[in-house]
Amino acid sequence: MTQENFNRGLEKARLKDYTGAIADFTAELEVNPYFAEAYLQRGLAYYDLGEVLRAVSDYTEALKLDSQLIQAYYSRALARMVLKNLPSAIDDIERALRIDCNYAAAHNLRGTLLRKTGDIDGAIVSFKKAAELYIVQKDAENCRLCMEKIRQLQPTQLSQVVSVKQPTPQPVIFHEGDYFKQLIEKAEQGEIGEALESLNWVFQVDPQDGKAYCCRGVIRCKQEKYIDAIADFNQALKFNFQDAIVYRNRGKARLQIGDNQGAVADFNKALELEPDNAMLYIARGNAYRSIGNHYGAIQDYTKALQLDPSDAHAYYNRGLAYTHIEEMQQAIDDYQKAVSIFCEKEDWKNYQRVLDSLKKITVPSQDLSKPKSNILRQKLLRLVGGYWEIAERLIEDAKYYYPGMSDDWYMEKVISDIERDRR
Repeated sequence: MTQENFNRGLEKARLKDYTGAIADFTAELEVNPYFAEAYLQRGLAYYDLGEVLRAVSDYTEALKLDSQLIQAYYSRALARMVLKNLPSAIDDIERALRIDCNYAAAHNLRGTLLRKTGDIDGAIVSFKKAAELYIVQKDAENCRLCMEKIRQLQPTQLSQVVSVKQPTPQPVIFHEGDYFKQLIEKAEQGEIGEALESLNWVFQVDPQDGKAYCCRGVIRCKQEKYIDAIADFNQALKFNFQDAIVYRNRGKARLQIGDNQGAVADFNKALELEPDNAMLYIARGNAYRSIGNHYGAIQDYTKALQLDPSDAHAYYNRGLAYTHIEEMQQAIDDYQKAVSIFCEKEDWKNYQRVLDSLKKITVPSQDLSKPKSNILRQKLLRLVGGYWEIAERLIEDAKYYYPGMSDDWYMEKVISDIERDRR
């Protein structure tokens, strides 16, 4: 079958000769009345001529012949929206998405329909999904238009949230279905290049997307590119993405490069935005510990445990802080709680790490086989109450001030200093 009339109709439609195209599609249907695509194309021509009811009739005929003709569902939804039959339009677009959940134009139209029905939250979700799919397709213009629709709707959404709940900043990143969360998960799975390429498309669409800068900063932290990550977090704040996650991750990056005071400042700001976030107290506690403020660290770990009593990391880090101020029994208690929780969770890597720290408090870190060394070791252990970690720290101090001496010499020096101080 040559389908000459059909092909001639397509060419006339391309040239915007819709009346001529309709005549050709009609001629084709006279000889081939079961040709679903011909009904669809004639419906499109009717729609472009403004004869919307006839267009809907042809789309319906096309779907009777081919129930999987996704463009017919989409086109009928569009026509029904023009006719203000919103329930039927939404039903059509849902049918289209059941056939292909990655149909970007259908998600876009669904957003428009939901906005017209007053479902602002649903509209934003649909526009976001459409934007994500347009990014994958490298369709920058349609992605930009979807993002613009989202920006227009978000102030209304926020005002509705505030009217029902307390007027506190709502976190707007890393919710389920969030595109940026998906990119970070992709980076965690090793697909860093693909995640960064997708972000580059976001920047082409909107070079002032603070959320995208935050996302790239998190990925760069995973790459251990902390200076670049800090620069991205600075850009996120510059473009008004004032979210606790920015300060928290910038604080972690600053901690990694030795800017401990700056890290504390960032964690303070994050806690102003999320005062009940246990993870933030642990992060600030780690920063305090890095600058030698072990008492401040212990207070933060304790606060974290008040918020989440099952946080093994908080117990472990508080144990480290207790060790530094030589409160060994408290350290042992915290290590044992951390070991128990990690064991229950079957987190064997952290389980072994805490177990090693627990052993170091009472067990020498190296085996000194010489008889004199054993005698000195036992004497030193008695002087420090059996806590070898204290002895190790004193030995390290002696090595710093008196480099190049033997192990026995350092133990004798530490023993002598302890006995002198006690006298």
